[in-house]
Amino acid sequence: MSAAAAGTLADEWALRRLVQLYARAVDRNDPELFVSLFVEDAVLEGPQFHVAGHEQIRLVPGDLVQKFRATMHCVFNQTVNIAGDSADGETYCIAYHRIEDEGGRPMTLDWAIRYQDRFLRRGGEWRIAYRRLVVEWTRTGPVELLENL
Repeated sequence: MSAAAAGTLADEWALRRLVQLYARAVDRNDPELFVSLFVEDAVLEGPQFHVAGHEQIRLVPGDLVQKFRATMHCVFNQTVNIAGDSADGETYCIAYHRIEDEGGRPMTLDWAIRYQDRFLRRGGEWRIAYRRLVVEWTRTGPVELLENL
């Protein structure tokens, strides 16, 4: 394998790891890990939200804890185009959001997501510069919780 191909594979793996850490930081309500994945002036936007800069981005995991009982983001396909110290890409994800219906019954609100990303390498580390969350469809339904089985 050529040095260039090895470098490309290393960058692709680093970008894949970055989006996996994003999912973990959201699901585990880890605002410090979450904000560390973004450049200082990054933008994160999606349906009915737009946040910019570390100060606002740091609040995202806590905001989700207020809205949902729990979340689980499962990251799937990722394609990236790398050009030096910048890259763009798209990552597929299913995000499961635990909610309750009006009667308190456990439910899940599932989102089929495409993240449209722009990445920058700063200080040798890849970070998210822009992330747009595109929800393709949703599904809501009842779930059985482990303690109920």
